[in-house]
Amino acid sequence: MPKYPPNRLPLAVPKRYFELRRGGLKGAAAARQVGVSVSCGSVWFIKAGSMLLPETPIDARFLTQDDRIAIADGLLAGRTAAAIAEEIGKHRSTVYREIQRGRKDDGSYNPWWAHNQAILRRRRPKPEKLRASEPLRDFVNDKLKQHWSPQQISRQLAQRHPGRPAMNVCPETIYRGLYQGLLDKRTAKLRTGRTRRKKQRRGIPLKNAIPRMRPLTTRPREAEDRTVAGHWEGDLILGARQASAIGTLVDRATRYVRLIHLPGGWRAPQIRDALVEQTADLPTHIRRTLTWDQGRELYLHQQIEDLTGFRIYFCDPHSPWQRGTNENTNGLLREYFPKGTDLTRYTERDLTQVARQLNERPRHVLGDRTPAEAMRSWSRTLAYR
Repeated sequence: MPKYPPNRLPLAVPKRYFELRRGGLKGAAAARQVGVSVSCGSVWFIKAGSMLLPETPIDARFLTQDDRIAIADGLLAGRTAAAIAEEIGKHRSTVYREIQRGRKDDGSYNPWWAHNQAILRRRRPKPEKLRASEPLRDFVNDKLKQHWSPQQISRQLAQRHPGRPAMNVCPETIYRGLYQGLLDKRTAKLRTGRTRRKKQRRGIPLKNAIPRMRPLTTRPREAEDRTVAGHWEGDLILGARQASAIGTLVDRATRYVRLIHLPGGWRAPQIRDALVEQTADLPTHIRRTLTWDQGRELYLHQQIEDLTGFRIYFCDPHSPWQRGTNENTNGLLREYFPKGTDLTRYTERDLTQVARQLNERPRHVLGDRTPAEAMRSWSRTLAYR
């Protein structure tokens, strides 16, 4: 049992006092019942900072008034925070944080004052800092005008005003202030120029996901090393309003390009039929693997594998560098097929001529050989259609 000085009562006494007050008794009557003077009860009440009641029931996973009384009793007895946590059935980190947050300015821990503060922190909605504080709002406006990012502003505020919560904001608060119009619309802008929050794609719904995708990490080592021809990367280049497309295939080892004509559209069935038909002339040993992004145009990849002999692998989401050779080739192709043009006007013959120009252009990465020469060293039977 903790040892109390002669003029200090055990915490059970003020605990009972506050229970009576919550039950509706006035201060004098509650003091008489617990055996203390009216002035002593008044001092308890003042030190606690009044007596608040939660507006909604508090979940059992949060600290209760009794938990905070047990913490105060344990501190008075000299027990460690870890021992107190074990006693009340909470994690020690919860008790450590409570002791730090619940201390008053003089360093003492008053369980009733700490409980009242916890109830105040729970109240919603909380006043918006940027709306309530003009100095804070002016500082943020000024730094945004100087093209600072919200992250830089947040860190600078923490350095200039340590220990002042009213002058500290997280980057998300600044973003929300911008999007909600709390800041100067004329001068306070993001460097990106964005005025509304960009929608975040949290994942593809399962009903739309491509089934049984083979991850890129399982692709053969020889494809990574670019030592063997027949490992291809594929993608689409899109036309105006995404209404037309051309398929692009490039061999990782030789940089040899094949363009896939898609006159009927670029949905999964059309992509399947075009890949099967327009790669049929490739020798079997040149059809090893095909790497694609997670576009739904390859939803029927298993059928493509069965009909072509390619083993298809998929990149990670939003990772174009995993098809770097294909991305580079698509950039070269934009010289022939500019963005914003209607790609349906190009015939299969046009695509063959463009592919021939690229394949007969010397490449430094190939030692100034052409992709056609490099591919012919692997397959003497390969010819243009």
